[in-house]
Amino acid sequence: MNKQRSTLRQLLLFFVISNGVTVLQLALMPLLKHIFSLTALVQMPLQLFSLGQRPDGVRIFLIDYAGGMVSEGGGGGAAYFLAVEITLLTAQILNFFLQRRITFRSQVSALKAALWYFAAWLLISSAAAVLNSLYKPHIYRLLIQHLGKSGGTLAGDMAVMLINCVISFWIFFPIMKFIFRSDSNENNIKKKRTQND
Repeated sequence: MNKQRSTLRQLLLFFVISNGVTVLQLALMPLLKHIFSLTALVQMPLQLFSLGQRPDGVRIFLIDYAGGMVSEGGGGGAAYFLAVEITLLTAQILNFFLQRRITFRSQVSALKAALWYFAAWLLISSAAAVLNSLYKPHIYRLLIQHLGKSGGTLAGDMAVMLINCVISFWIFFPIMKFIFRSDSNENNIKKKRTQND
């Protein structure tokens, strides 16, 4: 199979698996958010690592979850943070193993690839968190105005999670291709050396 067809096959498989994982995220995140919102965590602000200010003077944090219910103008506090991060971690672990085994058919060491993947995930999650603080309040406010508190909050959950998924999809494909390809190339080189000896 030539390289372009192989990449196209990988991209299609990556797309299918990523969409399956996205469906899981769309179900899991609102459920966890609801469960955690029943605790005092929803009132506990979690705003860490100030990055400056938006043009309107509001401070931007790398991790920005102001206290209070999202449906009432708050940021969801530590409850929202935990719901998002547990959902993303679960999805990324599942995605990693499915993509490794099915999409890229990689024989690379799971530990070595996981370390690269984890480093990439940290960087991408940090960038997504900054972007999230810029668009999340506006999305929720708009949807709550048009769909009411409960419908707007649920639609906001879905919209924010979908944006995160789209960002992850387009960034992670080349990263995974690199992580899994680099070791398969090393294996091919080792095989050639063995055959030449």
